[in-house]
Amino acid sequence: MKDRRNGIIQLAILVALGAAVLLSLAAPDLEGRDRSREPVEVSVLIRSADSSLWANTRLGMEQAAGDLGAELRFLTPGADNDREEQKELLRREVERGTDALVLAPVDPADLGAEWETLTRGTPTVTLESELPEAVALITPDNEALGWALARRALEEYRGGTVLLLDCLPENTGVQARVEAAEAALIRGGATVLRWSETGEEELIRLDEEGALAQVVALEIGATEAAAQAKERAGSSAALYGVGVTSRIAAWLERGTISAVAALDQGALSAVAAWSDYAAGYLAVQQAAGAAREKTEPLTETLPFSVVGGDEIYESEYQKLLFPVMS
Repeated sequence: MKDRRNGIIQLAILVALGAAVLLSLAAPDLEGRDRSREPVEVSVLIRSADSSLWANTRLGMEQAAGDLGAELRFLTPGADNDREEQKELLRREVERGTDALVLAPVDPADLGAEWETLTRGTPTVTLESELPEAVALITPDNEALGWALARRALEEYRGGTVLLLDCLPENTGVQARVEAAEAALIRGGATVLRWSETGEEELIRLDEEGALAQVVALEIGATEAAAQAKERAGSSAALYGVGVTSRIAAWLERGTISAVAALDQGALSAVAAWSDYAAGYLAVQQAAGAAREKTEPLTETLPFSVVGGDEIYESEYQKLLFPVMS
């Protein structure tokens, strides 16, 4: 009787072991069918040497990576908007075997000409500028943004020259803003000087001649450079820019001591701003989804607001300008 009971126990153990083996053999197939939580690596390539310009975007990316089980590699170039360096970094990340890419392209046309060689089919999400081969584009409506910022400048235009900074002629997203802003300013009767540098030399010359009324910058780095140039020159020209960084928020804040006069005396009069945090989150979400074959190509158009120095403490703009503190 005892031997019979032992035999039954041994048989049960063998059955259990057999079931465990079958399950272990089946497990890879089950995992192959559901890749939704597999870790993926996403390489992020920005176009600015100053990574602080993308700090809010990175916060959103890191939040998405934590939520979605992705690992980020954040690559900063040695020089601003160096197309050759960006292509080399892109090539290197693909050779390393990264699962997906998030890219703020310096020169979309140049990248597109070598796309297959550079990416070898690696899913790519772009910020700002469109690449037809990318699986997603995360950007504000660039044409509408340029038009809206120009209209804000025209509301306060009282004659003189508007210095329109055109610093990235190869970047299609930024160019769409510049073209729209120029068209709106001319249509509104402004005298426009389109300038291809950061604007400091021309800003000083025009300011000394008493001809400079306003400066319009349509790219975040150009906005910061123009604000610094304006402060160094002691210029009273109104500056209108784009983007949100801690420095841009501080320049806006300095312009709120008194509503109208301070806008003229502060470094920055108004900015067109969108949620860089949301842009970063959406970019990684789309990149990780594409790597896991769970996303369809899309264009995510981000809403934006034009915010003046006297508006920065309004509740609707707090999370936009101060995403970490809000």
